[in-house]
Amino acid sequence: MADPKRPTQLLTPFPTTPSATVTSASHSGRQMLERAESSRLSASRLMAMLFVLLALIFAAVAGVRGDVFFFRLATEALILGGFALSVDLLLGHTGMLTLGQALFFGLGAYTSAVVLKEVAPSFWLALLITLAIATAVGAIAGAIATGARGVYFALITFGMAEVVAKVVFNTREIGGSDGIIGIPIIRAPFLLFSVDTANAPAFFLLVLAVIMGMYWGLAWLLDTPFGRLMAAVKSNEGRVQFLGFNPRRVKLVAFIIAADVAALSGALYPMLRGFVSPELLYFTASGNAVITVIIGGVGTLIGPLYGSVILTGLRSVIGTFTEHHLAVVGVLFMLSVVFFPKGLLGYLQPRLAAWLAARTASSGERS
Repeated sequence: MADPKRPTQLLTPFPTTPSATVTSASHSGRQMLERAESSRLSASRLMAMLFVLLALIFAAVAGVRGDVFFFRLATEALILGGFALSVDLLLGHTGMLTLGQALFFGLGAYTSAVVLKEVAPSFWLALLITLAIATAVGAIAGAIATGARGVYFALITFGMAEVVAKVVFNTREIGGSDGIIGIPIIRAPFLLFSVDTANAPAFFLLVLAVIMGMYWGLAWLLDTPFGRLMAAVKSNEGRVQFLGFNPRRVKLVAFIIAADVAALSGALYPMLRGFVSPELLYFTASGNAVITVIIGGVGTLIGPLYGSVILTGLRSVIGTFTEHHLAVVGVLFMLSVVFFPKGLLGYLQPRLAAWLAARTASSGERS
């Protein structure tokens, strides 16, 4: 029996100031998310800077040796890496698997070739006209394709690319099955200097600047409110609509941007090779771009550039030993998917981000 002279203690299972506790927990959780996001972005920047550093080291070594072949091969890897960037923007950041991105890569290559050969041998004019046409075609194709989802979107993009490839193949005015040859060597003028496309080291550095410029532009875009809206569409398209946004409009804008990136990458191809052919629009090109993204890391953005270098190098090296190099690359692709399902950068980048976060936390504790 309780002592009547002793005051009864009241049990308080909840804090006396729940709002303050909840606010503190919410603030702490927000800080943790911000630190994690900051570490992820820092890891991405480090991997991008490492890519540029390795490219510059390669340029210095190849320049000393005077090896034009490897310069041309590396330049092609960069161009195909830019092509793969456009696929990663759709697949990795908007959740749209495209099987017809070669439509825009080939469109850019053919537009650039026609401008350089028939209009004027101007680097900037070729890029400008390519950008304008790719935006218009991307808007039309996107309006058709973004109305579908999943496998239907993939099949529609595949069908559009095949139709355009067949039209190009049968159009004699642009070379038909032979493509366009005899594209002139040009000079890309800048304020204080100009770059000759016949100069392998200089053109490699020019292509590196263009591709990395597009990469940094896309990285900036993904860090904007629109970029977060793209991620929301990928995560749950239905909820985005309930929040008052039009998910189809978001996907259309992303589709147009990806078309522009692919076309600008394609515009550099005839400057490198001096010709274009209908094979640039075939499903093989689109499939290779998807494989490049998967090997490099879907959604990492910088991963496709690493993946392109790896695949281009493997095809060249293995091709010197056997004519069945595609089979070997296919086996390596299956092994990479089994052991690295998130791709090379998808495996490395989170670990680098965790290391950076731990290092930042330890530095904060010391201070």
